[in-house]
Amino acid sequence: MAKSKQDRDNYMPTPDDRLLIEEFKQNPIGHHSPDLQRLLNRLRGAPMADKHCLVVVEPNRQWRLAKTTGIRGEPVKLLPQRFSNLSDAEWHVFKVRWKALTGETLTK
Repeated sequence: MAKSKQDRDNYMPTPDDRLLIEEFKQNPIGHHSPDLQRLLNRLRGAPMADKHCLVVVEPNRQWRLAKTTGIRGEPVKLLPQRFSNLSDAEWHVFKVRWKALTGETLTK
């Protein structure tokens, strides 16, 4: 039976889901296991206000951290952090969103 949107929105990572952190770190871009995709859907499905995201500064060369405003039509707020590697950028956003969801800081 398919889970409802409310079930998906209320999903919180379990201790077993910690294994998915390493899976994401090793492969932040591309196809993910169903369990990791479930976690990513939760992290990415947070409310739009103040959600961290990436902005392409130079295609395939540089990305910048930003925060959404949550207001349609308003530009994102650019933050000072810049990345020259997309995997590093995606890992950073994962860690920030994980902390927002769980309160836990990922250090590795």
